[in-house]
Amino acid sequence: MFGHIDYKNPPELCPVRDVMSVASDQWSILILLWLGYFPLLRFNKLKKYVYGISNKVLSQRLKVLEADGYIARKAYAEVPIRVEYSLTDFGQSYVEKLLELAEWMHDNSPKVLANREKFGLL
Repeated sequence: MFGHIDYKNPPELCPVRDVMSVASDQWSILILLWLGYFPLLRFNKLKKYVYGISNKVLSQRLKVLEADGYIARKAYAEVPIRVEYSLTDFGQSYVEKLLELAEWMHDNSPKVLANREKFGLL
């Protein structure tokens, strides 16, 4: 699987690490999951659902997710301006993988907790 990687001379830009760093941080995952649950959300609704995120961080994460193609942003010429966010097809396919991973974690969490207890971490 990783036979093409020379671990003695790692590349300066690792495509997997680059893509994963954007789409797998705490806030981005929550934003994407909420947009997977609700097909269309405005900024303030997203901020309400993604509990604890600041306006600045939410705005930054939305811009990065839009630039990478996970979400679409639609602004309406109204006063006050109305902006809506939704998943792209690409974002939807990523959310489907996130949900598979979440199910795996749910199914295997008893094993992880048992291992933590065995090592005295609980």
